[in-house]
Amino acid sequence: MKALVIGGGGREHALIWGLSRSKRIKKIYCCQGNGGISGIAECINIDYNDFNGLIDLVRTEWIDITVVGPEIPLSAGIVDAFRRSGHKIIGPTQKAARLEGSKVFAKDFMRANRIPTAPYKVFTSQVHAREHIRLMGAPIVIKADGLAAGKGVIVADNVEEALNAIDLIMVKRAFGDAGNKVIIEECLQGQEISFMVFTDGKTIIPMPGAQDHKRIYDGDKGANTGGMGAYCPVPILTPELQQIVIDKVIRPTIGGLARDGVIYKGFLYAGLMIVEGKPFVLEYNCRFGDPETQPIIMKLDTDFFDILMAIEEEQLDKVDIKWKIGSSICVVISASGYPGDYENGQIITGLNDIEEDDELAVFHAGTSYVNGNFVTNGGRVLGVTAYGNDINEARSKAYDVIKKIKFDGMYYRKDIGHLAIKSIEDYK
Repeated sequence: MKALVIGGGGREHALIWGLSRSKRIKKIYCCQGNGGISGIAECINIDYNDFNGLIDLVRTEWIDITVVGPEIPLSAGIVDAFRRSGHKIIGPTQKAARLEGSKVFAKDFMRANRIPTAPYKVFTSQVHAREHIRLMGAPIVIKADGLAAGKGVIVADNVEEALNAIDLIMVKRAFGDAGNKVIIEECLQGQEISFMVFTDGKTIIPMPGAQDHKRIYDGDKGANTGGMGAYCPVPILTPELQQIVIDKVIRPTIGGLARDGVIYKGFLYAGLMIVEGKPFVLEYNCRFGDPETQPIIMKLDTDFFDILMAIEEEQLDKVDIKWKIGSSICVVISASGYPGDYENGQIITGLNDIEEDDELAVFHAGTSYVNGNFVTNGGRVLGVTAYGNDINEARSKAYDVIKKIKFDGMYYRKDIGHLAIKSIEDYK
């Protein structure tokens, strides 16, 4: 069997890593890939928005199944295009992907289907948005309606920050047309959880809960990023709470879409805030999260390709999905300046000194391979991912590996996974 993974970040490297462990997979392609991915897959320079080019590749190379990593091609209708051409692809249709493509659609959908979420209002006028902020006060959350590479949500601790967020999104147009509308919503206080499931439109199988670390600095300080690390499982997600999430969030989401004539197949991600033991939806993603994918895939103990085929063939109920008992963690190494401006082209050393296996991997996010060297080519550069019998062991393994890696300006948080242990002081 042959597989194609679309995308070129750490998430896609992890998906390819998972597929490469299947006995049924003979070859993997990636469009467009990165330096690390090129070691286990054939990277093809076709843009993920070139649907005709991708379909031609699948046809000429006799590729059996395609997996979509990023949100942009999903929202643009890549799944619809592939299915019209008769090719197997994992992901939701364009209509289903509106859950991620438009936060306004998602919030209105949640309200209509009685899915718990924070109170909110939608604005198309920056003047009215500013008036509302002054009336509501802070803390408050400002969200651009459209896709913004994970950076379109701003949690404002005071009114000045909130007003600046409106200026950034609606006046300076930092996220382009994604800022045509904004959502202003109540700031919920609690613990965030990334809750993802496999679904074929009928059967729902949850993945282990993960916890992402969005802020750039230790202690969850500083600007929001695409994610500086993640771990799983999450102690706060008890079996009882997991069932509540499935009953109150996941089933109503898939059922609500079905009532509108939309069958959701693929991966569904609900970003949750747990407030006094109750889940509230912050946002939907219609694909695997990044960097949550990295530790979750490492914890998977079932053939990933078998799961994908079961989703495509709507036979997920016939697959016994198992997970390793312990914990896994991903620590992201970023370039200096991220999530703002940063320089590419820094030579990365130490990677050849790391012995990778089924319980340790360095997933490349923003790298290229140039003249025999891995060099930086993105804000988030690497994701050191490790599995252990518990979070202590996994965390120690990951941070020990990081000590071997070097490039000018490299930065990483020192407290990834701290919420899973009693105190970060244990790791000083």
